[in-house]
Amino acid sequence: MNVIFINKIRYLILFAFIALSVTGCDQQSTNSKLDEIREAGVIKVGTTGDYLPFSYWRGDNLDGIDIELAYDLARTLNVRVEFVETTWPTLMDDLMADKFDIGMSGITITDDREKLAMFSLPMHEGGKAAIARDAEVDNFDTLQEINQPHVRVIFNPGGTNERFARDNFPNATLIENPENITVFEKIVSGDADVMVTDAIETIIQQRIHPELEAVNPNAPFNRSEKAYLFKKDDDFKTYLDQWIKDLKSTNKIEAIFAMQLDKSANVLR
Repeated sequence: MNVIFINKIRYLILFAFIALSVTGCDQQSTNSKLDEIREAGVIKVGTTGDYLPFSYWRGDNLDGIDIELAYDLARTLNVRVEFVETTWPTLMDDLMADKFDIGMSGITITDDREKLAMFSLPMHEGGKAAIARDAEVDNFDTLQEINQPHVRVIFNPGGTNERFARDNFPNATLIENPENITVFEKIVSGDADVMVTDAIETIIQQRIHPELEAVNPNAPFNRSEKAYLFKKDDDFKTYLDQWIKDLKSTNKIEAIFAMQLDKSANVLR
């Protein structure tokens, strides 16, 4: 075999070895989100502040199930919490722009969101249910009853409530309300007839607004899961999943849910 040819092979092998070594070093030096959070000493939590009982404003302070759990997560990491305001229409853009490390706001797992990001293990299971004025709840037991031209369906934009309304009520009169907070007042005042949202929210809102009643919240129209949202990172997911397993094994999530259901139902609007 030609000496020059042999030397070329040796150089190619050496070059490949160096390239692999450099690549390995680069991979090792790239910090995961978990490392970044610990090094910064803070975890940035994206939350909407408009969704009882998960994330809502009580005066000047954020409260809710996910707010309490954000503090618990920070404790396990030995870092402080910084809450970052986001909205349902901008949730994914804000996450991908690194405005926050993790979304904690009663966020539903969806295929569209999973295409761009990751979710932790679910922390809540539920589904969509209707809420309407007391005298009219019998008119909205089924999707077919709601999907009528004379029915005014109200929803907040940018999340699963909007998607569900547009997918299931093409014949109804759809009303897009800019924010979630005032949706239920619009139903009370007669400016809308019904909203379909997560069953747990209908239970809370019927306690806040005695004029309203949840429609079959224990038998929702579909099934869904809520979890915590973050950019794709296997190490961070492993940590979050174990944290949630630990919370469930000690019934801590269950206790926080029970406390917040009572607490958030007393929020004055």
